[in-house]
Amino acid sequence: MEAVDSLEVEAALESERQFVLTLGGFALEIAGATLVTHEKLPVPRFNFVQELGVGRERQSAFFERALDHYFQRALRPTFRVPLPVAAHVDAGLRRFGFQPKSAPTVLMLDVPDRRSKIALPEGVRPAELAEIDRVASFWTAERERPEFRAALETAWSHPNPHEQLQPVLAERDGEVVAAAIVYRYRSAAGIHAVATRPAARGHGAASDVVQYARAASPVGPGVRYSIFSDSARLESRLTSLGFVPARSFREYELPADAELALSAPAAPSGPRWRPPRAP
Repeated sequence: MEAVDSLEVEAALESERQFVLTLGGFALEIAGATLVTHEKLPVPRFNFVQELGVGRERQSAFFERALDHYFQRALRPTFRVPLPVAAHVDAGLRRFGFQPKSAPTVLMLDVPDRRSKIALPEGVRPAELAEIDRVASFWTAERERPEFRAALETAWSHPNPHEQLQPVLAERDGEVVAAAIVYRYRSAAGIHAVATRPAARGHGAASDVVQYARAASPVGPGVRYSIFSDSARLESRLTSLGFVPARSFREYELPADAELALSAPAAPSGPRWRPPRAP
């Protein structure tokens, strides 16, 4: 893994959290982690725990507090833990039923010096606000689509200071076949939710969308782009497009049949410490 400025890595991770926040989510910081949450979009992409470092002696309280936050909302979070994973963190997550994904999740950063060599792919363009229904259809089912559409429209047409959101579309034979959302927060921009219609997969449309985002800078100049990989094949493809691995994580998730519940608390007992009494 190439040496990358840690400040740029943190800026990319902060931009990702801000992407969830601008779409209506929120982030709660507790000792050892940030809990990224979106109650109305109950998918792991918007509900994850970014572990920052949990000590062995404090892990039980940490896990119970983090899980209670999500379970009260009937949400299934993933835990994103930087590699190498501490043994006690791995054991604690497994004890609560979480299983590690087989491949690491890798934050990839683009190399700005290589952008001048990128040719703009044909058939890829920024989406227009009037196409918002088409854009939203790439990522949501019917139940979540109204909420996602409303949040997307707000962030797209009424951005907060220091941010900009721009969906990108790829067309083939007059049909929109792939899409992505490019979101900038300050000096870092993430390429999110790259998706291709099933019938158009395997023909490079997703790669064209990513390549266009880097080459055309649809959210303005002077930013460094990032994207996440969740497989060795995707990491290799992104490397060929001019990205380098910057930080790796192990993601833990709950099986589909896992029950969202914590163990019953122990019976209440008297105080273990009492102040001294005056004679």
